[in-house]
Amino acid sequence: MATADVAVPQPKLSERDTVAGKTVRFFEKGPMNLLLALVGLLWLVPTIGLFLTSILPAQAFTVKGWWQIFAKPSLATWDNYRQVLHTHAITHSLLITAEIAVSNTLLVILIAALAGYAFAWLDFPGRDWIFVGVIAMLVVPLQMALIPMFTLYNHLGLYDTVLGIVLFHVAFGLPFGIFLLRNFFVGIPKDIMESARIDGASELVIFFRLILPLGLPAIASLAIFQFLWTWNDLLVALTFGQNVQPITVAIFSNLRQFGANIDIIAPASFISLIVPLAVFFAFQRYFVQGLLAGSVK
Repeated sequence: MATADVAVPQPKLSERDTVAGKTVRFFEKGPMNLLLALVGLLWLVPTIGLFLTSILPAQAFTVKGWWQIFAKPSLATWDNYRQVLHTHAITHSLLITAEIAVSNTLLVILIAALAGYAFAWLDFPGRDWIFVGVIAMLVVPLQMALIPMFTLYNHLGLYDTVLGIVLFHVAFGLPFGIFLLRNFFVGIPKDIMESARIDGASELVIFFRLILPLGLPAIASLAIFQFLWTWNDLLVALTFGQNVQPITVAIFSNLRQFGANIDIIAPASFISLIVPLAVFFAFQRYFVQGLLAGSVK
């Protein structure tokens, strides 16, 4: 006996999947997307202007400005960058800046991760009150400590040293780092650590084998913040350094001494901008996750 054909019902397109629905959504979001694109373009104008200035001869820039390159692209040259890379003061300042930024970032991550784990999962007397004290240090302005630390550094022989600048940045970066990582570590399921303890793992093993890998989003976010703050610092470097000059101080010194030497200042500034930007893009996949650490239970 022949079987009757059974009609298979076709899925009905929802209103959102139709061409009309997509068109309506496009026009609804169009003005907002256009506004965001305009704001983003305005934010990029100074960076684009700095880059174009860095590839212009100094004489051409002083006459008409960087926008003339659109009319005369032949004015562009890489001689400014070659000159900067052969300037010992600039290259030495870049190395000092990298040394300060990387070393203090690693110290802040290690100490803040250990302290954050202790505040999140270890019981010890006064834990909550100590954590309140850490949060209170977040509101202490950096400028309040400059003069007392300057006096202390003179007595300890840390003035005008890389170590002194690194320790200052570590001290003021730890409160935020501990706060951020502690909030993230609290959200890690307790069952994971209890299982590890039952298997005989020590606290150090749990920290290095479980906490650090699971806390990578928050750690990467902290690394971005701390590296950017340190790399772009001018005030602390000016206060505690004389011969030890990061790139910000070197650019400031050239700007003060050679105000018309734009062919050195512009490429050095753009190189100083590119390095932290590259660090941000390298860790941006973890950035939002780290910012939302501890906000959702």
